[in-house]
Amino acid sequence: MATTTIKEVANFLETIAPRAYQESYDNSGLLTGEPNAVVKGILVSLDCTEAVVDEAIAKNCNLVVAHHPIIFKGLKKLTGQNYIERTIIKAIKNDIAIYAIHTNLDNVMAGVNKRIAEKIGLTKCSILQPKANTLMKLTTFVPPEAKDQVLSALHNSGAGQIGAYKNCSFEVIGEGTFQPNEHANPTIGTPGKKETVREARIEVIFPEHLKSKILNALKTTHPYEEVAYYLHRLENENQEVGAGMVGMLLEPMELIDFLQGLKVRMNISTIRYTAPIGRKIQRVAVCGGSGSFLLPTAIAAQADVYVSADFKYHEFFDAEGKIVIADIGHFESEQFTKDLLSEVLREKFTTFATTFSTTNTNPISYL
Repeated sequence: MATTTIKEVANFLETIAPRAYQESYDNSGLLTGEPNAVVKGILVSLDCTEAVVDEAIAKNCNLVVAHHPIIFKGLKKLTGQNYIERTIIKAIKNDIAIYAIHTNLDNVMAGVNKRIAEKIGLTKCSILQPKANTLMKLTTFVPPEAKDQVLSALHNSGAGQIGAYKNCSFEVIGEGTFQPNEHANPTIGTPGKKETVREARIEVIFPEHLKSKILNALKTTHPYEEVAYYLHRLENENQEVGAGMVGMLLEPMELIDFLQGLKVRMNISTIRYTAPIGRKIQRVAVCGGSGSFLLPTAIAAQADVYVSADFKYHEFFDAEGKIVIADIGHFESEQFTKDLLSEVLREKFTTFATTFSTTNTNPISYL
């Protein structure tokens, strides 16, 4: 029977939400557990607590995949003095691995915010605050007859993906010159003799975290003994990566109707919101979790309402009649992240069970 290791699950999740896209303060990835251990079952949860570890033990799951990392700040001791230390101790004692997929899942197009947008019924969605400085450009020079082979390898390694388009590249035919020395073993030309050859100049864009993979694909498929190439870090915004999301309702709605529908669609009982803005609601910005930092961006994007969580009292004043803030709660905004993770894991891995945690980890109660 085929087996799957924890490392293989982790590697798959990092194709969905690369750890390179997590925020600098975050701690996504494998937090406890032996990477080469065989997966018996996966328990998916928003948080990992002692109760969640107990549930994993009861369900014979030796891997917990959680959105929030239980280890967020540095641990200096493990004496069981708080819930974080007790959770880690219990997980280690019972061979339970914990994998966190946090702001990297927030920051990808098909991540947390896309799921919120789908629940609300938004269309024409885009990243609210795209990240810059995550892209690179590769320029290389290839004999025309080898061009397709090299391009295919680069594309298969993740280069040339721009939004909804794949296999994107630029090329132009020109002339290259070189002179091999006496120690060279050239594919074309003779040592000691200057050569002029036709070459295709190829340019492709790729995410920076794939650099090693892209260069390996280039060097293993390029026919030259010495491969000439240039790498440039781009300042372009990456439209596939960033914070929040903005989209459109199919039809404009009165604010009260939108909020009542939001309660139903997000399965919540309470919304904290600011005053109406004198127009119907159609353009909606969202951000799962603590999203007050994106309010100026939501206003600049001309959103009518901003659905997020964890706004402080004085931050509600910052709406200034330009936008409606709809604070639905941190847990409530991210609760459907479990659905997202379960779906991708169940589709990829079929030799063991992937199940929802039924433990309510929301630390807040409402009366």
